[in-house]
Amino acid sequence: MGASEAALQIFSGVIPRAVCSNPHSNNFVSTFSFKSQVKFVKKRILRNRHSSKCSSRLLRGIETSFGGKTRCNRPLLYSCRCQQEKCAGGTTPEGGNGSWFVDSAETLHPINSIPNGSSALEFQDAQFAKQETKSSISSGTNGAVGDSFHKISIESIEDEAWDLLRESIVYYCGSPIGTIAARDPTSSNLLNYDQVFIRDFIPSGIAFLLKGEYDIVRNFILHTLQLQSWEKTMDCHSPGQGLMPASFKVRTVPLEGDDSATEEVLDPDFGEAAIGRVAPVDSGLWWIILLRAYGKCSGDSSVQERIDVQTGIKMILKLCLADGFDMFPTLLVTDGPCMIDRRMGIHGHPLEIQALFYSALLCAREMLTPEDGSADLIRALNNRLVALSFHIREYYWVDLRKLNEIYRYKTEEYSYDAVNKFNIYPDQIPSWLVEWMPDKGGYLIGNLQPAHMDFRFFSLGNLWSVVSSLTTTSQSHAILDLIESKWEDLVADMPFKICYPALEGQEWQIITGSDPKNTPWSYHNAGSWPTLLWQLTVACIKMNRPEIAARAIEIAERRLAKDKWPEYYDTRKGRFIGKQARLYQTWSIAGYLVSKLLLAEPSKAKMLTTEEDSDLVNAFSCMISASPKRKRGQKSSNPTYIV
Repeated sequence: MGASEAALQIFSGVIPRAVCSNPHSNNFVSTFSFKSQVKFVKKRILRNRHSSKCSSRLLRGIETSFGGKTRCNRPLLYSCRCQQEKCAGGTTPEGGNGSWFVDSAETLHPINSIPNGSSALEFQDAQFAKQETKSSISSGTNGAVGDSFHKISIESIEDEAWDLLRESIVYYCGSPIGTIAARDPTSSNLLNYDQVFIRDFIPSGIAFLLKGEYDIVRNFILHTLQLQSWEKTMDCHSPGQGLMPASFKVRTVPLEGDDSATEEVLDPDFGEAAIGRVAPVDSGLWWIILLRAYGKCSGDSSVQERIDVQTGIKMILKLCLADGFDMFPTLLVTDGPCMIDRRMGIHGHPLEIQALFYSALLCAREMLTPEDGSADLIRALNNRLVALSFHIREYYWVDLRKLNEIYRYKTEEYSYDAVNKFNIYPDQIPSWLVEWMPDKGGYLIGNLQPAHMDFRFFSLGNLWSVVSSLTTTSQSHAILDLIESKWEDLVADMPFKICYPALEGQEWQIITGSDPKNTPWSYHNAGSWPTLLWQLTVACIKMNRPEIAARAIEIAERRLAKDKWPEYYDTRKGRFIGKQARLYQTWSIAGYLVSKLLLAEPSKAKMLTTEEDSDLVNAFSCMISASPKRKRGQKSSNPTYIV
């Protein structure tokens, strides 16, 4: 589309009306019509098809100031008006939903090569026939037949996983827009598991990208971008405009003034309704990472080049790069801002946020279009990348040698060339770590603050540090060495521990506030999470050690489908299904599928990985060799940048 038309999306909020089809009389509710999960048994479900003539009503009243602030008058709901009318024979009216987005192509890549308005029943019937054929293979007594049977069993697990993933798709005005968090038919209390979470959709989106089904990811990216500009308020306070929602829900509500019609609305949650009211810091970072993956995998760079998308990237960066009181280049956050979204003592500078922050900065730098207004932003981004990589590699890294160094630290050093810069007391080294640290291997600690090091091993932070090249090559291999060495602690009967070890006793009481959900070896407190399989797989492929991931996947395959795809597992070895775990958890399903697809085509992992930048390496070397005592003086004023 032309630049002038694209600019209207940002600065006026006026979007031309579009006609789109709606194949479901109640799209979102239909995702909860649970089918039997018994293997190879499918029921045909007859549905009345409905279509809708919808007019898109996007955000209005956007006021943009070139001083760097964007304010929006929040509409009641982000909505698509749908006047229901039945179509004879279940056919969809002309126009389909190819014109849902203003600049979308006339023909979109459909989910499963079926138009977005079509039912998934044809696909399920085809899978049923395929599975019946597999089940009819006669069994034999020789080894070759046994291997064939095992292969068929694994394929049936993958087929079931794909069926479940597609059944979790949420539609908005006839188009796929995301996947719900879980579809557990045994739970009557949905809480917010019936919503589309930004972080939870990442493995689902990657799975669809690897299958060549791009529409759902494109729709997700563009719709969540529109939600970013909403005014977000809790108790009369509003966070920065770049904040992305934690989740959103599609609701069907009566159309105002017309009782015979309904409209679908997107209802986001920025943390105002979340347990603990914590803002999702990681949502915007994951959004940037998925945006780059979409462009790399689909070859469609037009999405990231759109003016509204470029503005969305800059708003996230502005929020993350804003000056504050902190002396460190790491992001300062409160407890529970990421996958661990409950009180677990990770407030401050948790590793997971820093790894995603670094990865998002690299991805954003790659996608930002060169223009006069972004030069200063890119300069600030590059400066932060150098400082952040140095800080994490130098101060977060521990191995046996580093532990011995900390053990001999002197404290209360007041000087510019102090060795113990953060005044870490050697007695902080926990007794479990002295015996646990292997001779070969190391990892990045969970958190670093003045006089405090959190020595727990946090899996996602370490794995994504490998994926994003936040760690050096030798450090990345050392992390994988540690995983192999401590396999019985981190994997055991079900991959992968979210952290290690668990908080227990008085420590658990003080740090978690006696959280009954985060009891020792459960949930975020060292529970085992199958979704972490895909991050492990990407890290192993990047370091050319895929056999580690293959071994973990083989363990997971023994139980995941049999246990009905739980959210997490409990106990030290991951032997029990989590006491409050939801079944048919979507990112457990998607994480498994992504792992299998990437092992089959390892080159596809490049859409998620980033390589070490030579300029960063040179700058890092200079910082290592430079004297810690720097000339002091008045700081030169940095030019401001425009978003």
